[in-house]
Amino acid sequence: MAEIVTPRKRECERCGRVDEWDPERHSWRIVTDDGTKRSGDPHCLHEWDINGTFNPLAE
Repeated sequence: MAEIVTPRKRECERCGRVDEWDPERHSWRIVTDDGTKRSGDPHCLHEWDINGTFNPLAE
């Protein structure tokens, strides 16, 4: 049986916001680099980089 995998990190192609999946909270969290959150534009309609090239089947 095939194993389905989900993305662990995503980045908005418009504003640069970066999120990582937090398995303990079962939600996305904003990535922090050197104490600064990479939250991008709060008014952006995020266009995540997860598209047709992402393969949900484990290799």
